[in-house]
Amino acid sequence: MSTLPETLECACWIARQLFARRLSNGATGNLSFRFGHAVYITGSGTCFGNLTPQDFACVDLETGQVVAGRPSKELPLHLAVYRRREDRAVVHIHSPYATLWSCLEPEPREDCVPHYTPYLRMKVGNIRLVPYAPPGSPELAEAFSSAAAHPGAWLLAHHGMVVAGKDLMSAFAGAEELEESCRLAWLLQDRGASRLS
Repeated sequence: MSTLPETLECACWIARQLFARRLSNGATGNLSFRFGHAVYITGSGTCFGNLTPQDFACVDLETGQVVAGRPSKELPLHLAVYRRREDRAVVHIHSPYATLWSCLEPEPREDCVPHYTPYLRMKVGNIRLVPYAPPGSPELAEAFSSAAAHPGAWLLAHHGMVVAGKDLMSAFAGAEELEESCRLAWLLQDRGASRLS
């Protein structure tokens, strides 16, 4: 099992990779991981491009009380995942194609990203669309909370993606796969491409 400093360094590496690959920009997006009975989440206003271990806030998983730092306003989304699933890491980004696809509000909401290759289903599962509510709002937290228990990952309408994983690297890989699947969906829409059943 990795130590806390090793896990924080891994989280910073992932954040920098997402920034370098233009899947997160400016001071947007957030990621977190469980360690013991605590959740470590990127702090409010931090940039993935220069994230350091000191940029993480620590929150008690059971109570939701902040132990240290100032967590991202999207903390309720992360806590909803950890309280309903066994996952140990969450990535939330506003990557270009996932955000574009979420603006179409595609149907069905329970499986809103078409499967043109086998990899999204293999690596992530079905993608559930969460109706729009302002970022960081109680309305978004409530809408996401009801969807958080379902397998797979989520697109937040007009907002971006949320992907959970058994560890940080799994969540990172899932986020990349979801972005690529949304890119294919965007490029192939209305072209009559066959989907996998």
